[in-house]
Amino acid sequence: QVQLVESGGGLVQAGGSLRLSCAASGGIFSINAVGWYRQAPGKQRELVALITSGGDTNYADSVKGRFTISRDNAKNTVILHMNSLKPEDTAVYYCNAKKTWPKSEYWGQGTQVTVSS
Repeated sequence: QVQLVESGGGLVQAGGSLRLSCAASGGIFSINAVGWYRQAPGKQRELVALITSGGDTNYADSVKGRFTISRDNAKNTVILHMNSLKPEDTAVYYCNAKKTWPKSEYWGQGTQVTVSS
């Protein structure tokens, strides 16, 4: 069992920055990967960024060069730094964790990010 708590969403002007945090608790051992996803109204949920237990990262093409995903192991937290934000980044952002044992997947409740022009 893993609990994920997201924070850092809000309203920001285009070109600005936000820092999203995903704090994990509970049975966090064996987490293989943590990712940030987003879903805009009328759109499918999409992967934004992913970090594995080994530190490998993956980004959606739309955010490469602007977003950075990282870990703060001391706080059991995954961070998404979002820079040069665009209105099209507006969405609900969700944290996701995958475990290797038992094989399972967990989601946070989501946090709203709104980028105004």
